[in-house]
Amino acid sequence: MTFRNVCFGSWILSSLSATLIGCAAGPQVTRVDAVKSSDAGPYTKVLVVSLFESFDMRRYLETELVSQLSTQGVDAVASTSMMNTTTPVVRSTFVDMVEKIGADSVLLTQPVHLETRGKETTVSPQATYNVRPTYYYNVFSVELTEYVEPPELRLEYDLTLLVELISVESREPVWMIQTRSKIEWKSAMERDYSAYVEEADVITRRMSRDRVIAVN
Repeated sequence: MTFRNVCFGSWILSSLSATLIGCAAGPQVTRVDAVKSSDAGPYTKVLVVSLFESFDMRRYLETELVSQLSTQGVDAVASTSMMNTTTPVVRSTFVDMVEKIGADSVLLTQPVHLETRGKETTVSPQATYNVRPTYYYNVFSVELTEYVEPPELRLEYDLTLLVELISVESREPVWMIQTRSKIEWKSAMERDYSAYVEEADVITRRMSRDRVIAVN
């Protein structure tokens, strides 16, 4: 099989690894390509492949997609479950996976657009006072301790993902959408997995609605 329109270029910024860590306004489907009637599925054995520079980001999204596809009765396998950070991200790697699991299709997700806006915010200092009386009437000794936190970095991402379902038999995409997410990330925030859940939910529900996968 071939992977058409797959981009392995180094243009994908390393900062992209943070884009699905933060507060996301749920992904919106911005483009839909019609299913080819000659090869419209439904597909039941899917290899899930996400292409990001960050291995962890690929693994998080693939794992959630597999989880949600499984609820629809689809036998889905994450490519990251059969590789590690040193495995070459090349066509032959995924072709071998397809043959190993007997997949009838590949669900391919990759970024096609990213805009980033950043702002540094100064955090208000915290102060503590220690007041002690002195030997003099109505005179006090005051010690001031002030702690200034590092500036907070706030990033806003506008991320568009291309999602393709590729038929192993025809070696061509048979279904395609684009999703767009507005994501806010702060340096003080803890990792938030919910954005992966929301992205996978949008993709899976659209696949189910278009009946390219089995519908329970």
